[in-house]
Amino acid sequence: QVQLVESGGGLVQAGGSLRLSCAASGRTFSRYDMGWYRQAPGKEREFVAVTSWSGGSTSYADSVKGRFTISRDNAKNTLYLQMNNLKPEDTAIYYCNAGKILNAVFSNYVPGYWGQGTQVTVSS
Repeated sequence: QVQLVESGGGLVQAGGSLRLSCAASGRTFSRYDMGWYRQAPGKEREFVAVTSWSGGSTSYADSVKGRFTISRDNAKNTLYLQMNNLKPEDTAIYYCNAGKILNAVFSNYVPGYWGQGTQVTVSS
């Protein structure tokens, strides 16, 4: 089992940047593929980005491609999401997740453990 705690959310103007962190407990962090999801008010939770257990492979939702970067530091048991050129439509609660990419296909990512989320608000 792994416990996840997100941080780094806040209020930022459109065009600004934020860096989210997700600290994981336990010794098994490096065994998990990791993802970021978000949920805007009145909408379903949606996929944002995923990285393989090594950090060597990544995949992004089209809506954030070129603006967001997912990375991880297995020595620090921490997952990151660098968000640049933020837009009001990026406003949401952001959740990190520890899961598994099946058959090395990113679209087959199966979410597992969830953090409690961190609020990101982008003003226009």
